[in-house]
Amino acid sequence: MTGPPSRCYWLLKSEPTAFSIQDLKSSPKATACWDGVRNYQARNMLRDEIKPGDGVLFYHSNIAKPAIVGIARVVRGGYPDHTAQDPGSKYYDPKAAPDNPIWYMVDVQFVHEFQTPITREMLKKEPAFAEMAVLKKGNRLSVQRVTDSEWKGILKLAGIPDPLD
Repeated sequence: MTGPPSRCYWLLKSEPTAFSIQDLKSSPKATACWDGVRNYQARNMLRDEIKPGDGVLFYHSNIAKPAIVGIARVVRGGYPDHTAQDPGSKYYDPKAAPDNPIWYMVDVQFVHEFQTPITREMLKKEPAFAEMAVLKKGNRLSVQRVTDSEWKGILKLAGIPDPLD
């Protein structure tokens, strides 16, 4: 009997005007918290499933050509999102408290920026990506699971070896 894979893969969406891959790359130690997620399903993944060492496809959303723009790695698993308890934050939630944090975040570290972003249109042309959550109509989750084969296929499209190996 085999156990679960040692590494899981995720697609994390961010509008580049809010937080871009360049922002991550220029953060101290190229590391930043992935905060502000305010969807319970995504929160549960951040809190319970995403672990240090997991791979991240960094996706720029809400732009003319949404695309996977690079790779990051999770360096800290789920912990309470402090922005929910900050009245000055646009992510403030008055129901969140130290004894009831409600919202969670992870820390991610920049690994690689793709020379050519992999657009939704490119993904749609590849049958191997037909089941990717990011291509499903109506799926607006900012945190999505990615299968091992999808991860490998994205890296192949990007023309790079797995930078997490």
